[in-house]
Amino acid sequence: MSKTNHDSLQAGKHVLKCEIDGLQRLLLRIEEPLSATINLLSSCQQKIIVCGIGKSGHIGRKIAATLSSTGSRAIFLHPCEALHGDLGLYEAGDPVLLLSKSGRSEEIMQLIPIFKQYRSPIIAILGNNHNPIAEHSDIIFDINTSSEGDPLGTVPTISSLLTLAVGDAITCALMAEREFSTEDFIQFHPAGQIGRNLLLKVQDVMHPLHAVACVRENSLMRHTVIAMTKFPLGAALILNEKQVLGIITDGDIRRLLQRGHNIDTVTAADIMSRHFRFITPERSLGEAVGLMEEGVSQVTVLPVISGDLEHNTALGLIRLHDVYQRH
Repeated sequence: MSKTNHDSLQAGKHVLKCEIDGLQRLLLRIEEPLSATINLLSSCQQKIIVCGIGKSGHIGRKIAATLSSTGSRAIFLHPCEALHGDLGLYEAGDPVLLLSKSGRSEEIMQLIPIFKQYRSPIIAILGNNHNPIAEHSDIIFDINTSSEGDPLGTVPTISSLLTLAVGDAITCALMAEREFSTEDFIQFHPAGQIGRNLLLKVQDVMHPLHAVACVRENSLMRHTVIAMTKFPLGAALILNEKQVLGIITDGDIRRLLQRGHNIDTVTAADIMSRHFRFITPERSLGEAVGLMEEGVSQVTVLPVISGDLEHNTALGLIRLHDVYQRH
């Protein structure tokens, strides 16, 4: 590795170390403002206004979106646009979350008298406690860091991460305070993949047994390949009556051929996986994905059964593709 590449690698690792250190220090001083913020927002019936400019504005949009998706009504208000008409989004008494590393953002400073006039509580995430915005804030989260983590020490890196972290802390604390449930989450994500994974069950998208390649232990691999071609789902179930004894995947077939074995002499029992992952039909799609991605060796298909591995009845097959496919 050249010296230049080594220096570049070290710069990348350095910012991560700085960010970890910043998060650890934030953890030591977040309890008091977080407690006050939850007391304020948990009983509030009005929407939360999130306001920031520059990199803080980008982070603010994400915080507002995360709050809204977890049951806390929030909108992002760009300070410049607010001064030119978008202030119509604001209602008297709306709590305001102001984001500013310097605490001196001119556009935000021009909005503060309006927020104060209409008695909006102000929560601020600031780079220090001694600045004009802090003087007018009711609650202050201090994300002070001696410098940023980039080679120049000026690019918003640590400060952006800490601002986002405070937003996540507020969001998650409100979720816990309001006992925000899986059912609530689905309500706000009916069409998204996250909601789909929580709402739908394996039985809603699985392939029933009559549409799956099924063979017996003594079936020759030629017959297994033919069955898998007829039902191209990427796997075949090896059955004894209706009990699943094992599974063969497309990958198993390819590896068999690479080793030079004759598919007219090898049987399904010779290459099937006897210790396989499986799922039952009432489990959620999210649980199916979790099983597929579990451990070092990931899989893309799961037999669907009733019972357990030793005493099961085959019901069908589910693929990773079925989880994400829209019907």
